[in-house]
Amino acid sequence: MTINQKSRGLRLMRSALLALVTLAVPATSFGGVILSVAIAPPVLPVYAQPVCPGPGYIWTPGYWGYGADGYYWVPGTWVVAPYVGALWTPGYWGWSGGVYLWNAGYWGPHIGFYGGVNYGFGYTGVGYEGGYWHNGLFAYNRNVTNVSVTNVHNTYSKTVVNNTSVSRTSYNGGTGGTTAQPTHADQEAAREHHTSATAAQTQHEHAASTNRAQLASVNHGNPTMTASAHPNSLSSHGGASTSHAATGQHMASSSSHGNSAVHSNAQGTHKNVAHAQPASHTSAPHSTAAHAQNVSHASGGHAASRGRK
Repeated sequence: MTINQKSRGLRLMRSALLALVTLAVPATSFGGVILSVAIAPPVLPVYAQPVCPGPGYIWTPGYWGYGADGYYWVPGTWVVAPYVGALWTPGYWGWSGGVYLWNAGYWGPHIGFYGGVNYGFGYTGVGYEGGYWHNGLFAYNRNVTNVSVTNVHNTYSKTVVNNTSVSRTSYNGGTGGTTAQPTHADQEAAREHHTSATAAQTQHEHAASTNRAQLASVNHGNPTMTASAHPNSLSSHGGASTSHAATGQHMASSSSHGNSAVHSNAQGTHKNVAHAQPASHTSAPHSTAAHAQNVSHASGGHAASRGRK
């Protein structure tokens, strides 16, 4: 064997080892790793939002992560904002180059581009209608978030109306994906400073990735643990909502999952939209049908759980 052949063989061995190590990295790591998957993620499940634990908590919607055994559901949860003025831009799957790429979520002064995915509870696909910061306090929109006036006093009511059908599609682009594209304002706002997920969020995602009941291959796209009041409390408020079947957002089974994945060290591009202020929300509003329960909540605190809208 020549020296060149030995050198080539060593390079191939190193590449194979690197590939094995890469596959061991959490699929939707918040550390800047982008995962590419050949199979589309399942649709978003309909679920109940647990009541907000207290002032200063921001809702982070559930999403489909990806690991060695395929897609798994990371429950939506309330997270303490890492600093005053912080808003959470959800991560999203986007079709590019023949694969689905995961773009990790982040904290920032504005809500950014998240693929036009309607995660519900104020995350309509563009911007955020669930609340805004004012004088150092976060004000909650009781029409789209589940807050109790007994422990959260900084609230308001704003109706969110959508003239288009509500979609549970969980990815952008490709066949059947959302068609949203970043606007010029998104591109300008993308230059702002962003902060990655908190330690609590990272631990929350890891806990979901190690729970086989969260796998789409096990629950067929219908996870029983869909949301929690606090990170890592996967057993809290886990039942999917069945009270909004009239909206057309019923639970649908899906067996979308796979084992082949390739990681890239390129950082996901994060793009922002306008400030989450009541007068400057640019969120695509929800459908009237999806918010049929708003009338009963417009004048008082919400019940212990609210269905995904």
